[in-house]
Amino acid sequence: MLETNVKKINSSYFDEKTERILASLEETRENFWNLDRPSANFLNMLIKINNSKNVLEIGTSNGYSGIWILKALEETKGRLTTIEFWEKRQSVARKNFELCADNVEVEPKIGSAILILEDLEQEIKDLKRDKFDFVFIDANKKEYIEYFKIVDKILKSGGIILADNILTHYEKTLPYINTLFDNLNYQSQILEIGAGMMISRKK
Repeated sequence: MLETNVKKINSSYFDEKTERILASLEETRENFWNLDRPSANFLNMLIKINNSKNVLEIGTSNGYSGIWILKALEETKGRLTTIEFWEKRQSVARKNFELCADNVEVEPKIGSAILILEDLEQEIKDLKRDKFDFVFIDANKKEYIEYFKIVDKILKSGGIILADNILTHYEKTLPYINTLFDNLNYQSQILEIGAGMMISRKK
């Protein structure tokens, strides 16, 4: 049974070009701290299940998770805003996005995630952009709690936060974990998928 499940997880979901690029990125997954394929598949499905149309990604890296997000947004007719500290990594991601999903709007932002989140919060206050309905967090683990303090203000009611590396970096993410479980405005659950993912839904 396990062997059958693994085959299903590793099956092709997308067009040949996208699958080829994903396979290439999977070969260097550990160097760029990318999701494993089952986690990426879960991310893609969750966006489609929630019919999310305005997605924020904190931690672009080389674009592996972003590709899975964009392929979901092709179906929901949405857009992606993605934040990365390192310009070299995001330049690679932008090329991968163009090759895999050039029909989906992407807004790349480079710099400190906290500072960019503060800018996004101000833009929302000024009615220059809409709140997000899905946020994927996969960046500096110690800063998860700081991200949340701002994300909480820019996430719609009914919106979802998905955070990666919850179990592999448990001590670093513990302040985030405790805050979400203690927050009555959120329903949360930790899932043993990949490096451990925490899904939280804003009431």
